[in-house]
Amino acid sequence: MNLKRPELLVIASFAAFVACSGRSSSSSSGGGGSSATLVSISLSPSAPSIQTGGTQQFTATGAFSDNTTQNLTSTATWSSSNPSVATITSAGVASGVAVGTTTIKAASGTISGTTTLTVSATAPPPPTTTDVLTYHNDLARTGQNLRETLLTRANVDASNFGKLFVISVDGKVDAQPLYVSNAAIAGGTHNVLVVATEHDSVYAFDADTGAKLWQVSMLKTGETTSEDRFSCGQVTPEIGVTATPVIDRNAGPNGTVYVVAMSKNSAPTYFQRLHALNLATGAEEFGGPQDVHATFPGTGANSNGGLVLFDPGAYKERPGLLLLNGIVYTSWSSHCDIGPYTGWIIGYDQNTLSQATVINIVPNGSEASFWNSGAAPAADADGNIYQLAANGTFDSTLNANGFPSQNDFGNAFIRFSTVNNKLAVADFFALFNTASESSSDTDLGSGGAMLLPDLTDGSGVVRHLALGAGKDGNIYVTDRDNMGKFNPSTNNIYQQLTSAIGAEFGAPAFFNNTVFFGGVSDRLKAFSITNAKLSTSPTSQTGTTFSFPGTTPSISANGNANSIVWAAENGSTAVLHAYDASNLATELYNSNQAANARDHFGTGNKFIVPTVANGKVYVGTTNEVGVFGLLH
Repeated sequence: MNLKRPELLVIASFAAFVACSGRSSSSSSGGGGSSATLVSISLSPSAPSIQTGGTQQFTATGAFSDNTTQNLTSTATWSSSNPSVATITSAGVASGVAVGTTTIKAASGTISGTTTLTVSATAPPPPTTTDVLTYHNDLARTGQNLRETLLTRANVDASNFGKLFVISVDGKVDAQPLYVSNAAIAGGTHNVLVVATEHDSVYAFDADTGAKLWQVSMLKTGETTSEDRFSCGQVTPEIGVTATPVIDRNAGPNGTVYVVAMSKNSAPTYFQRLHALNLATGAEEFGGPQDVHATFPGTGANSNGGLVLFDPGAYKERPGLLLLNGIVYTSWSSHCDIGPYTGWIIGYDQNTLSQATVINIVPNGSEASFWNSGAAPAADADGNIYQLAANGTFDSTLNANGFPSQNDFGNAFIRFSTVNNKLAVADFFALFNTASESSSDTDLGSGGAMLLPDLTDGSGVVRHLALGAGKDGNIYVTDRDNMGKFNPSTNNIYQQLTSAIGAEFGAPAFFNNTVFFGGVSDRLKAFSITNAKLSTSPTSQTGTTFSFPGTTPSISANGNANSIVWAAENGSTAVLHAYDASNLATELYNSNQAANARDHFGTGNKFIVPTVANGKVYVGTTNEVGVFGLLH
């Protein structure tokens, strides 16, 4: 027997290694021992990607004839089929050298395993970074990122820009993905994408590679996500995390992600909970989660003994979360119009998760929930909150201060004060025909509110304005210092553009004295602002018509330069569009332009808002997030 034959030496060395490591081996019936033989080798991770200059640790796992496995990383012989693309050490650590692909191989004797390693170009670090920590970028909900230096009108086209990769998740992405730049996480510094799903999962991904940094479930033991309540169909097939979270980089030891999740147990009992998650690990903070319960004085729907009761099973948290002056504000939607329900905003201390404030806007009536197609409440520098309420009871009998006598504000544009962190209605605007609009379900509550920067009118008066639109397709611009209240004969409002857009199921955006709206079955339209007034007709519009639910645009620009309007189109195939913000008739790119469906990224999902940060665009779908950027 030639003992120098390499395969015999390998088998002998494995037998010795296995015996030392405790891996069991089979025995013959005659009492003599016989070692198990190596059958196959698998490598992990499978088919990874790294950038030039990056590294990847591979693991080789051997499978043996006795159904045991062994880590062979340190004993296998490693090789790269194309060392000019990537090299690999004897310990299985690959290093990216140049753009291309190579086959990574781990061998023991005649047995080997392989996988493909792709090396891509290292993206140049952006000269400035930005965060998207809340719905539509800021508390005014303008949707604008004015620090985008990588994406320009010159390079956003199908030749230079497109889908980089797709991130798979475990449920619908109804919440806007959020972006945290240069975060210390997972033993390094990463740009982090936070994604929440209707399967009650929250993820942190490396925003540049798609690698998962952590994943946590919002479910307690024995719980599942809620079913589509009452077969409503608005959020289906399950309800978990629907609202866009909010992130505070300075809360807790590493920053905190605030999330509201719905679940149920086997009874079934339904739960709504506010979670505070450590940004670096996903672990619960501040003794959370906190179950959402509330009462408010009144005799309205679902009241008992002079108190209106919050029933967790009757609501979902559809509007995005608002973090304002240390309070996390939650706004509550019904499941379709299935009662009993009312209109709640409930605030929690961000550091203790204890309930800090609560208000009900129809305490002696019914309906009037907040859903706003996912848009979060807007807030100004003085701590006022602005919200559009859905169809519900409005008391047309007013008190001496011009407020509804029974404190019922259904289908109204409302300003809430938060003095001493206590919610109160400070002002409002209601349509003269508010009752008929509520009855016909053409209310304001389908749209989100947006605040405009200070504007000077033709008389030199500085105006503080808020605007929004609902199902009737009118744009309502209110003076935040005097919203107009209610007149049964006419609308007391700063400006109204009648039938200006299709029904609004989303939120507008603002850039450079221009407001952008994307109504249902309508074109995305731009309205310029002159002397603190919107143009009465669009100054530009897209060639594309957006079907239900229209589109909620986002803006990227470098200051006032290279401004681009991004819009997601719902459908069986989701489409990302990019337009010149100075003229929406100029489409720079859409994800259907490249040949062979190169940039397709999944099935469309309603109310999705593109997130633009540091040279990339992130768009949620029914079970994925499409990631777009420069291809070269």
